[in-house]
Amino acid sequence: MDAWSVVAPGPVEGGSLRLVEKPVPVPGADELLVRVRACGVCRTDLHVAEGDLPVRRPGVTPGHEVVGVVAAAGAAVSAFAVGDRVGVAWLRRTDGTCAYCARGAENLCPDSRYTGWDADGGYAAYTTVPAAFAHPLPGGLDDVALAPLLCAGIIGYRALRRAALPPGGRLGLYGFGGSAHLCAQVALAEGATVHVLTRGAAARRLALDLGAASARDASDPPPEPLDSAILFAPVGDLVPVALRALDRGGVLAIAGIHLSDVPPLRYESELFYEKELRSVTSNTREDAREFLALAARHGVRATTHTYRLSRAAEALGDLKAGRFDGAAVLVNDLF
Repeated sequence: MDAWSVVAPGPVEGGSLRLVEKPVPVPGADELLVRVRACGVCRTDLHVAEGDLPVRRPGVTPGHEVVGVVAAAGAAVSAFAVGDRVGVAWLRRTDGTCAYCARGAENLCPDSRYTGWDADGGYAAYTTVPAAFAHPLPGGLDDVALAPLLCAGIIGYRALRRAALPPGGRLGLYGFGGSAHLCAQVALAEGATVHVLTRGAAARRLALDLGAASARDASDPPPEPLDSAILFAPVGDLVPVALRALDRGGVLAIAGIHLSDVPPLRYESELFYEKELRSVTSNTREDAREFLALAARHGVRATTHTYRLSRAAEALGDLKAGRFDGAAVLVNDLF
């Protein structure tokens, strides 16, 4: 089968991602073989392709926002049948026995494995997933609409909860790509006032269209102090900017898996008055279930731009350059 492979991590415009021939994967006893219909384009895919996240599997196929149908199931699988529509997300497997898993924090499992990083993902005609980590998908949404929900939506939801936004609170979102524009819809549906701080004019327009109270450049102060903020842009220089924008007792959550270096923080102006700085690490399957239910209830919808899967490298280049708002989705044409 045709599949994209990270042949030499580096700038995507230099050819780090290449379309190659790989065998159709064989699912293990507890796994599903999934025929890919659509796969969202996540900034984490870009980090893997460019080496910001060291490749864990040589020649790995990226992609972890996969919507597909079960093409085959391992002998130990009983929860899914051939033909079922399923979602494949970032978290692929945990050990299920460590202290973190036991307390419901499987996202912190030291032996966790990830789709499109530790194992081949959805930039291909087929991928595999352990059945216990495959997600049943709600009806009423097509494949393209669902794909970004499976990482951008889930991690945005976890970041929102980590940001500890009080009811009716004032939320600042730094960066407004695939994850942030879904997070904003959940926050707005729950009664928050949302202020967006981002560099792109198209992203600022989208924010206002979705109901944000304001949309300014990332370096500008918001029009009012923030109860909570989430940093989606992988730019460490924005950490002190966002901390200064917080009201007393405010929380800043950093949503990305990769962040450039954070400059030295000034305690008195950026951390005093019990401000908090939190990271976000992956997600749990419970996060996914909660978010997908909320998305269905509140009508959360991704703004999408479709590319043929054979144009995946172009889609990642456009993501890097900020050429689209919302999220890009690859539609499989590799059969």
